[in-house]
Amino acid sequence: MTDMNGRFSKIRAFAFDVDGVLTDGGILADLNGELYRTFDSKDGLAIRMAVMKGFHLAIITGGRSESIRKRFGSCGIKPEDVYLGSRAKIEDFDDFCTRHGLQPEEVMYFGDDLPDIPVMVACGCGVCPSDAVDEVKEIAGYISTRPGGKGCARETIEMVLKEQGLWELDVQAYKRHF
Repeated sequence: MTDMNGRFSKIRAFAFDVDGVLTDGGILADLNGELYRTFDSKDGLAIRMAVMKGFHLAIITGGRSESIRKRFGSCGIKPEDVYLGSRAKIEDFDDFCTRHGLQPEEVMYFGDDLPDIPVMVACGCGVCPSDAVDEVKEIAGYISTRPGGKGCARETIEMVLKEQGLWELDVQAYKRHF
């Protein structure tokens, strides 16, 4: 994959929807209403790599479970950058950009369904998994070869970090950070 006309070199931040992007979209519920999701560990490592390399990261999801904040906190995403229950994702995206002094074109956003479209249009590069809805695929700057929850984030973060010469794991720094 090439640098998409220079857009990868400008990326300073990543923002993600959760269900259908960092998960396969399936949600298990127990009798008490607690929801359970499965995440890909390779996506988690790529997110940690981006954190270690100084990128800003956000989760912008309609999901409301605190388990989402906990999962991505373990990957190095700050609690204040996890937007739960997001119904107007563009507002949360704008808040994230403002708080971190980012221009929208410096952010790569990962989405898979209709609520993600406004952010995907506003950001520097909208990415979707291979199994996103057609309307999202039509406006995506990059369609991953991987489906949601199966390495979509890993594939694309790795491409960006490689393009920027940052895809190298410092094991000692990783050990200290995580």
